[in-house]
Amino acid sequence: MSGVSGNQDVDIDLGQLVRAVWARRLKVLAITALGAGIAFTGAKMISPKYRSETRILIEPRAPAFANAQAADANAGPLLDELNIASQVQLLQSADLIKQVINSQKLYDLPEFDAAANGSALTDILVALHLKKNPYENPPEERVIDAFTERLQVYQVPGSRVIGITFTSKDPKLAAVIPNAMAAVYLATQSGAKLASNSEATRWLEPEIQNLRQKVNDAEQKVAEYRAEHGLLPTNGGANFPTQQLNDISAELTRVRGDRANAEARAQSVRNALSAGEASDTLQDIMSSQSMQRLKSTESGLQSQISDLQTSLLNNHPRLKSLRAQLSDIKAQIRQETQKILASIENEAKVSAVRQKELEQQADKLKANSAQAGEDEVGLNALTREAAAQRQLLETYLSRYREAASRADKNSSPADARVVSKAIQPVDPYFPKLVPIVIVAALATLIMTSIAIMLAELFSGRALRPVPSPEEDASEETDEPTATTSVLPKRIATPSLLATPANDEPAAETEEDEPVVEASEFSIASVSDYLRGSRAPLAIAISPTGDDGSAATVSLARKLAEDGSRVILVDMTGSGLPTDLMAEDRSMLGITDLLCGDAAFGDTIHGDSRSDAHFIPQGISDPHRAMRGAARLSLLLDALVSAYDLVIVECGAADVAGVSRLTQSKDVEIILSMPEIVEQEFVTAMTEFEAAGYERVVLMSDGSEPIESALSQRAA
Repeated sequence: MSGVSGNQDVDIDLGQLVRAVWARRLKVLAITALGAGIAFTGAKMISPKYRSETRILIEPRAPAFANAQAADANAGPLLDELNIASQVQLLQSADLIKQVINSQKLYDLPEFDAAANGSALTDILVALHLKKNPYENPPEERVIDAFTERLQVYQVPGSRVIGITFTSKDPKLAAVIPNAMAAVYLATQSGAKLASNSEATRWLEPEIQNLRQKVNDAEQKVAEYRAEHGLLPTNGGANFPTQQLNDISAELTRVRGDRANAEARAQSVRNALSAGEASDTLQDIMSSQSMQRLKSTESGLQSQISDLQTSLLNNHPRLKSLRAQLSDIKAQIRQETQKILASIENEAKVSAVRQKELEQQADKLKANSAQAGEDEVGLNALTREAAAQRQLLETYLSRYREAASRADKNSSPADARVVSKAIQPVDPYFPKLVPIVIVAALATLIMTSIAIMLAELFSGRALRPVPSPEEDASEETDEPTATTSVLPKRIATPSLLATPANDEPAAETEEDEPVVEASEFSIASVSDYLRGSRAPLAIAISPTGDDGSAATVSLARKLAEDGSRVILVDMTGSGLPTDLMAEDRSMLGITDLLCGDAAFGDTIHGDSRSDAHFIPQGISDPHRAMRGAARLSLLLDALVSAYDLVIVECGAADVAGVSRLTQSKDVEIILSMPEIVEQEFVTAMTEFEAAGYERVVLMSDGSEPIESALSQRAA
């Protein structure tokens, strides 16, 4: 490449690409104009196509004079999405298309016959069997296929409107065909409803004749049954024996009342006579006209005797005659009273006889009424049958009259109407000259620019060399840059602090190695790193002994101080973490849990100086506890689900022990070495790297908290 060496890194010079295009701008514009001209010429050579549309609204319709318009609305097609989709398919049916083709004589137009529009290219493709020979299809099928390609029927979204769109080279034909399809569709729908009404009248006529005969037969059976069993109808609706029984029961009740009344009146008269009471106190006696005359005569004689006693002596013949007459009148009154009493008693006797006769008649009528009730069961069945037949006849007659009233074609409009007719389009639907020319010009401009840029790239003029790292380093100052990261670096190889292989002085080796800030491996840095890590388990290894375990305790307390839920598991042999965190050395711990001498919850305790939790070493035999080491994995899984971070302090453990403990878990390995011992550090890193542990973090911090912790344990 020009200006760039073969082994030198390069980059694309965007400015050079733009300058190259701008330098050839006249050429680019000329090619763009040529492309636009070609597009314009091609668009003008294409035969224009016109499109027009008719829209139909699907809705239930009925004539205004129809009495059952509401019933028709319910009986009509459901105006749901499926119905509208069905109407769309009906408008695209072959039968409807054939009617339009025949009515408009489209089979005479070359536009609708692909075979008539054959070309040399078509003949070549047919000869090579790359295209089907159009003459293999019948002429009618060819016309239908061409018609279907130009037709589009769709439902307007969110409405019951169907659009019919047709595309043609003739603008007049593009408007005529959608209107013709709408007219044929409406006529087909109306004819279907008319045919349905005509079919209903043809079916109902013989059914009505049969029903009339059945109704006559049923009513004749009812009349014959009534006459045969004597179930004559009455005004009350019951049968004749029942009506008679009701009448006699009413008469019997009345006679019983009359008898009781007569007996009571006779008894009152007898009681009055036996008690010597005046007869004029009894209503039955005083209502007699004879008794009224006798009482009047008695009253007159009493008045005369009273008048004469004032002027005549008691033995006077006149007074004697009047007293004799008065005695005779009183005797007549007593006789008349006896007659009235006898009359009342006779009335009571007559009522008793009448009551007895009525009771006998009622007993006979009860038997007749029971028999009539049994006979009436059959009569009711016949009556129901006759009523059902008559109701069915009336229903059929009503439907027949309704269907007959709609036998005319104007009485059954289609359940659709045209809401927008197609009009002859003025502008062609395709091709659109302006959009085609604009798109072609833009495409030509872009393709030409891309070609120029590719030429610049392949020629190497648009490439510029990239400075090498040595050149960048020479440009930088010689002053060392202070380390600003507080996260611990992951150590990939054990050669970082390894002893050099030659015998050169140590001072020269230290000059070649990178200087590592102590803060990068401090307890605070490791704490921040673990908080950002996604591993929920950390295994702490202390190759140098208790000083590393003390640093791990400080790490757990730092994590708790920063707000993490952390727990430390003491798996050391010396038990230093337990001494530092526990108030009592005899707490139940991990050895008791593995031996089965303690429950899981009893082994978790709180740190005496922080919010961290820990599981102490325990008081059981460690050798016996190691027999249950297989349970350690389950223990760690339970702790991981409850805490943000689980730290297992293993002391000076080897790689094999750590591998059995982790069992492919996502873990962080922490080498806790407050004072780095080079030989032990290199050995540990080499072993863990060989075992496949890539995330190994060094924690080296000989700070005062660790020294105070060790002095606390020593005290």
